[in-house]
Amino acid sequence: MSAPIAVIGGTGLYRFLGGETTTRTVDTPYGPTSAPITLGEAGGREVAFLPRHGAHHEYSPHTVPYRANLWALHSLGVRKVLAPCAVGSLDPALGPGTIVVPDQVVDRTTSRASSYFDGGGVHVSFADPYCPELRAAARPHADHDGATMVVIEGPRFSTRAESRWYAAQGWELVNMTGLPEAALARELKLCYASLALVTDLDAGIEAGDGVHAEDVLEQFKVNLPRLTTALTHTLTAIEPDAECSCAAGDHDLSPLR
Repeated sequence: MSAPIAVIGGTGLYRFLGGETTTRTVDTPYGPTSAPITLGEAGGREVAFLPRHGAHHEYSPHTVPYRANLWALHSLGVRKVLAPCAVGSLDPALGPGTIVVPDQVVDRTTSRASSYFDGGGVHVSFADPYCPELRAAARPHADHDGATMVVIEGPRFSTRAESRWYAAQGWELVNMTGLPEAALARELKLCYASLALVTDLDAGIEAGDGVHAEDVLEQFKVNLPRLTTALTHTLTAIEPDAECSCAAGDHDLSPLR
């Protein structure tokens, strides 16, 4: 069994699929995936679901096996990936509970294996990191379209100074898992887009005690039904067999085969 569409779920989305499901464990050249991949149905589509942080949330953002995860999904026939995630807001206008479809990403990670190409003169186009077709499918079901998401290393949250600096650059969201996930998807010529749920205002954006993990998890739990609904409607709007520029990237995949 295979699926053309995958959902890489963040915190709280571990039981996303409904109906009858089957589970696959995939061996990869990059070690085990975060968890076995579940194949089932959602939004009228055949979907592969992979919990990004593991079945029991055992992976911190900087230890997620991103290369194994994307490789395994690709090997199961996945061609399009939706990646819901929790984010902090760097813009008070995008308050907790807002669902955003980002259009740009900034990499502030430091220690992650971020490419499949460990040798050779390979260059990969990444000017527009998110698939335009998937973004178009998600846009009607989100509260806000277009935002730059800065991805930090984690597992710590930002200092107030860092938060104010990110905001001063004009970046609207901060996250810990969006990279290298999006870049690896592009290397595999997979369509990829994110649905970002704002769980907090980042530390330097408002006075207070700063960001705490328990508060983020609680806010995500409260808004999970809205995110699940948006994700389901987005899946329904996706044409599984439609081609786009993501699959026609100008780099050669043969060194990975």
